Amino acid sequence: MPAKLSAVETLKTDSHRLRGTLAEELAAGGIQVSEDAYQLLKFHGSYEQFDRDTATERKQHGQEKEYQFMLRCRMPGGHMTAAQYLYFDRLADTRANGSLRITVRQGIQFHGILKGDLKPAIAEINETLLTTMSACGDVVRNIMASPMPARNAQQTRIEADARMLSEHLKPKTRAYYEIFLDEAPRGEEEDEPLYGPTYLPRKFKVGITHQADNTIDVLTNDLGIVALFEGDTLTGYNIAVGGGLGMTHNNARTYPRLATPIAFIGPDDLVRMVEAVIKLQRDHGDRTNRRRARLKYVVDDMGLPWMRETLAGYYGGTFEDARPMRLEVPDLLGWHEQGDGRLWLGIPVAAGRIVDGGTSHLRTALREVVARFAPGIVMTPQQDVLLTDIAPQDREAVAALLAEHGVVPADAMSPMAQYALSCPALPTCGLALTEAERMHPEIVGGFDALLARHGLADRRISVRVTGCPNGCVRTYAGDIGIVGRMPGFYAIYVGGDFEGTRLSFKLLEKVPHAEVISSFDPLFAAWAEGGAPGEGFGDFCSRVGMEGLLGLLPGARQAA
Repeated sequence: MPAKLSAVETLKTDSHRLRGTLAEELAAGGIQVSEDAYQLLKFHGSYEQFDRDTATERKQHGQEKEYQFMLRCRMPGGHMTAAQYLYFDRLADTRANGSLRITVRQGIQFHGILKGDLKPAIAEINETLLTTMSACGDVVRNIMASPMPARNAQQTRIEADARMLSEHLKPKTRAYYEIFLDEAPRGEEEDEPLYGPTYLPRKFKVGITHQADNTIDVLTNDLGIVALFEGDTLTGYNIAVGGGLGMTHNNARTYPRLATPIAFIGPDDLVRMVEAVIKLQRDHGDRTNRRRARLKYVVDDMGLPWMRETLAGYYGGTFEDARPMRLEVPDLLGWHEQGDGRLWLGIPVAAGRIVDGGTSHLRTALREVVARFAPGIVMTPQQDVLLTDIAPQDREAVAALLAEHGVVPADAMSPMAQYALSCPALPTCGLALTEAERMHPEIVGGFDALLARHGLADRRISVRVTGCPNGCVRTYAGDIGIVGRMPGFYAIYVGGDFEGTRLSFKLLEKVPHAEVISSFDPLFAAWAEGGAPGEGFGDFCSRVGMEGLLGLLPGARQAA
């Protein structure tokens, strides 16, 4: 007897191509939506949330939770114009909580949107020619791409491919336009030749880059694409499948995985291969258990020989094995020449949150710089913002304006501060087990002090903090992963690499919040004393291994 489909699969089947009762519920007033509407809203770019800081007290007083909505934008490669950015900045005040948040998939999220403002906010975003459509849900999400603003043939091709794929892979349903933009219904259900009537079994992530820029951690995607060049000439693309970092604590059948390079294709075969991989996942992904519905489980359950043979069938031909490649992570922060006589400036944004606070009025500074100089904008996978196309004669004025508002330049920050990532976690994310973004300054400051104590302050190191095990800031693909385990406790992962080509392993389980930083003291001491020249922390941990590292930690809580 076939296994029972998950409830979300039934909902998609009955939703009339993602419409459901969304239009009626949004028009009905109130502060929240039904469970079915909650699931369908994801396809249109929004998650219903509530303020978890106030929930318990409000319940004790017989009050409803403070429901609100997160809204995420689809921006292939993280690009937007100056006019679009200024519009988003205004929207943060008129419809949201006064902040903009850069995601690690190069989008922008608005938080704190009330139900009555959701439809107007989406309509206003569309007025800028950007969209929230398919920024969430069981479809291809925002296409990641190298954010490097170098004006050369390689970068030009990557950006063009990202825009093309983003448009090509959007669902064909008109539901979004009818519900949020008041388009008149056409009276018939649309065909979805790529997705089919129930779309994909789970979210599907795609990233495209070249070897010189793996800031996107391309191998963490369901489908990773690496363009290979000889000089300025594109020779083709390496195709890697089965990446994904989501997992569940104490469930060994769920785990993070990096994508496996499986094929090399020619310059004109990209769309055909991308569609083939998506169709394979559409037809073979698990629709009965959403925790095992990603492509990575199809790859592991069925095996690479099956994967190659089956993919060739969808592709409609044979393909070469993936070619050798070496991925690098460049420094995008600070001032750089673009290659066309203009400059770009990479501005660090702590945890991706563009907001005014303390001594730094980052949001005001960016607004004034963008309004005055009209640069291009690129959001990076490291939650930072790049201002592009700056005239050399404007460099001093831009720097002075940022300094006037207390924005600390990258060259005055530690490597730890430049590369640390954190997810939003509490109080808005319903999956968070404990803190992440709100402890970001504590993590950065604590690690900085510890590294300085061991003479390591100038070493490049990546630390990624999440409030739950789902890996939303690519937690398991850097030097250090700090993963929410339960309220006030974290699991510690080490042994990945800075370049994003090796997964970390769990070293410690249920470390109290107050002991997270100090637990690294003997590890950094050993790295300082016994690390090979130029050896990164993750590389050192991988070489020493779990048992060797645990031997450095008196009374260590061994990984479960």
